[in-house]
Amino acid sequence: MISIDRFLSDEQDPKAVEKVIGKLNDLLTTNEEILYLAVQKKPAVNLLPDSIAVTNKRIFYCEPGNLGLTMNFKDISLKNIKEVSFKEELFGSKFICVPQTGENIVTEFIPKTQARKLYQAANEQLEEYKETLRQQKLEEDKANAPAQPAPQPFADFGSIEAPAPVVDPEPIQIAEVVEEPEDETTLKLRKLKTLYDKHLITQEEYEAKKGAILDSL
Repeated sequence: MISIDRFLSDEQDPKAVEKVIGKLNDLLTTNEEILYLAVQKKPAVNLLPDSIAVTNKRIFYCEPGNLGLTMNFKDISLKNIKEVSFKEELFGSKFICVPQTGENIVTEFIPKTQARKLYQAANEQLEEYKETLRQQKLEEDKANAPAQPAPQPFADFGSIEAPAPVVDPEPIQIAEVVEEPEDETTLKLRKLKTLYDKHLITQEEYEAKKGAILDSL
């Protein structure tokens, strides 16, 4: 049996807490536990207050029925909750649960201190649930990711033939032209022609001397 003492820290109605805890104890699943319980405090008559319980898996809405003889329970799991919030008013606060689909669930007249702690407990569980989903998604993506190709081993450079050495072409040998010395007759004729080209002798003189040189051969 769950002890009610830890759910009376913020002036919750002891009778309402005892009745709700007694019923919730039979509704909890394996490894599910109640984290916080808030009880309505209506400004006029507060004989049959509603209660809200936050567990590590869902939020319970507890409504007395048949003049308090019965208790009606509704719950919404964390996966179906988009967000939670609260709004402080003159008489307590409104606790608002926004589901993924459908209308908001609003509970009025929750004492302000209880509303803040109720919001804190519910919001922490939502964040943990979202983080769990995120981690699962990462693991699934990792598992479904295509396998990366195995790295290729480095080539054995010892087995690669070294390139043939570059051989400079042999220089082209240019034959040296050696001029043979002119004989005396050719030298005389060259000098005679030079004199004629420089107009130092007349053509008649040139022809005469040329003939004389050739006749001496």
